[in-house]
Amino acid sequence: MIMSLALATLIYEWRRYTAAVVALAFSGLLILAEVGMFTGIVQGITATIDRSRADIMILGPKVNAMIDSGPGAGVPKRIAPLIYLNPQVVEVQPLSGNGAMWINTPKPGEKRKNEFVQIWTVDPRPGSVSLPVDYPESVRVALLEPYAVAVDRTSLARLGVKLGDTASLAGHSVRLRAILDGYPNINQPTVVMSNDTLRMLGLEGNSPRTGPLLVRIKDPAKAIAVRDQLNAVSHGEYRAWTRSELSKANENAIMSEQIIGVFLGFSVFLGFLIGIGITSQTLRGAILASIKEFASLRALGVSMGSLRWIVIELSFWVGMVGLGATALFTWGVYNLAKAGGVPMGFPMVWILFVGILLTVISIFSGVLSLGVLKKSQPADLLR
Repeated sequence: MIMSLALATLIYEWRRYTAAVVALAFSGLLILAEVGMFTGIVQGITATIDRSRADIMILGPKVNAMIDSGPGAGVPKRIAPLIYLNPQVVEVQPLSGNGAMWINTPKPGEKRKNEFVQIWTVDPRPGSVSLPVDYPESVRVALLEPYAVAVDRTSLARLGVKLGDTASLAGHSVRLRAILDGYPNINQPTVVMSNDTLRMLGLEGNSPRTGPLLVRIKDPAKAIAVRDQLNAVSHGEYRAWTRSELSKANENAIMSEQIIGVFLGFSVFLGFLIGIGITSQTLRGAILASIKEFASLRALGVSMGSLRWIVIELSFWVGMVGLGATALFTWGVYNLAKAGGVPMGFPMVWILFVGILLTVISIFSGVLSLGVLKKSQPADLLR
């Protein structure tokens, strides 16, 4: 009965509670948008790995994540044949890469762009373990062409090129034959090419080490068991990860960065203050506007304790509506970012955290508004 009264009040007097709902929604959006942006940065940098057909990743023994791992992520080249000794393994390929200077070929009136770019390679054979699952067939075919490269849509302006243009990479002429979506890199533009093109550019190098190894197994459901088997015979020379395990480690690595922790902490604090300030004042004003109705309930014998529960439950439902509005606004921001080629990610732990935070804010705001009920005196109805 009390719940129904609280819901009925919110439904029929919704205009009075709009400010509270909007405040809660933007408090949640402030946090989720920032988390989504930082998570998207990680996903963009590691997209080639996360979207490969690999079930297991082989990295250096002391690497805790791909983010800022440097040369330590690589392993000796002699390791690759040893991985095949596991009967579940069907394909092993290194994630090769390098860095080089990119110089565009400007047309009249355009500016010359000099950028140091990160290079990643893929094997464009159909179904290759290093070929990302979301590459269209047109991209795969384009990368078969010698000296063909692909870049993310968000890097076009930075590199000063468009589809079909030529540029200089490490002193050799390359042609932009494909444009990717969902592979941005805010640190350095990423250029993707085939292993053959990397060799023709002279960037393969003669190092005895190679990049992380991508491993495909017969039964992906046995990835954890194969990971443990590989680690058991590694003799400390490498560490095997499942793809999902490495992806989670990458997210945790960037979220644990001190500057990012400061940003997120400030966002949570600011969101809490905004939510409490506006929501509590809105609830207080709405209760004052309905004070005669509360006085009527007291005149009918409803106790002050029951009235307090009505306010608490009303604030709870305001919080639920605010959560729905947060989801709607976050979905809108996500789609705007996606349209611009910028990935965003929302880890479940942060979604749950924001849900709990907004619920706490709404209920605490209701508690702060309970003092207004002292004005709901039945005698006031006679005035």
